Amino acid sequence: MTYKIGIIPGDGIGPEVVAQGLKALDASGITTERVSFDLGAEKYLRTGEVLSDATLEEMRVLDAVLLGAVGDPRVPPGVLERDLLLKLRFDLDLYVNLRPVKLPEGVATPLAGKGPADIDFVVIRENSEGLYAGAGGVQARGTSREVATQESINTRTGVDRVLEYAFDLAERRARKKLTLVHKTNVLVHAGGLWARAFAEMGDANYPDVEREYVHVDAACLYMVTQPERFDVMVTENMFGDIVTDLGAAIAGGMGLAASGNLNPARRTPSIFEPVHGSAPDIAGKGCANPVACILSVAMMLEFLGEESAAARVERAALGVLGKLRATAGPDMGMTTDEIGDAVAEAI
Repeated sequence: MTYKIGIIPGDGIGPEVVAQGLKALDASGITTERVSFDLGAEKYLRTGEVLSDATLEEMRVLDAVLLGAVGDPRVPPGVLERDLLLKLRFDLDLYVNLRPVKLPEGVATPLAGKGPADIDFVVIRENSEGLYAGAGGVQARGTSREVATQESINTRTGVDRVLEYAFDLAERRARKKLTLVHKTNVLVHAGGLWARAFAEMGDANYPDVEREYVHVDAACLYMVTQPERFDVMVTENMFGDIVTDLGAAIAGGMGLAASGNLNPARRTPSIFEPVHGSAPDIAGKGCANPVACILSVAMMLEFLGEESAAARVERAALGVLGKLRATAGPDMGMTTDEIGDAVAEAI
């Protein structure tokens, strides 16, 4: 089987970490045909274009996409985020954002007294609705009368399909526990929709899955004090964006954080990416940790059904962490290229 994979190296450290991810992909033995896309800040600054409809259509025939990172201080805030990242998620209907929160053996966590047995859960973030849908506007911009509105869009269809994915995942895991995170005591309309759908789906189809509800502020508290409480967490778009960064912090840092933006029905290509951002301040210095990108490759392989290759890539990536003095920056003790070479050799 040959998989057609799109490559978006992007900006900053993106090309550096993607190069190491591709070393791991090559070493896995999986056959791929790759299509590289010039997308990100440099293209926008050069041409004024972010993502054309023609490029988007070209991507639809792919099996998956590996994205390095996008972002540059020379580009106005929101341009790349909305016109590239969100456009890809919305137009390709990548409605599940999957973020593992798992502390590797031998990696330090800032949580005193906690270890790998305590920090091992998955966050499912609804990825196509909520506040990020873009509903709202501004009146009288720049005056004392300025009014800005931002509306959260939540549909029963959108909520049901991400809950179904989360319930299915929880049912396959050993603990079989699913936690809904929202703010139902204040966001009574959207929160009420999520809570009703959660209860109805669980009662009807998932009697073996333990269910609980936690307010988002309490969830942040428990992630620090009782991370072992969680197995699978499901939440709406903005809350998911926030709690997953906290999850990365307690599980070894952004240099280890992988993610997938998924269309579970595989009608469009899913996009896999490290979540550390473009970090332009360290670009080209050889001190970016590529493990998050390599773990994203492992997630991509697993999603494509190549479980054995995915497991080998993940084991190799986690195994090299024991050779590092730090998980990010110039104190790692190995360069970006050296880490990639070590992982590929281990695979």
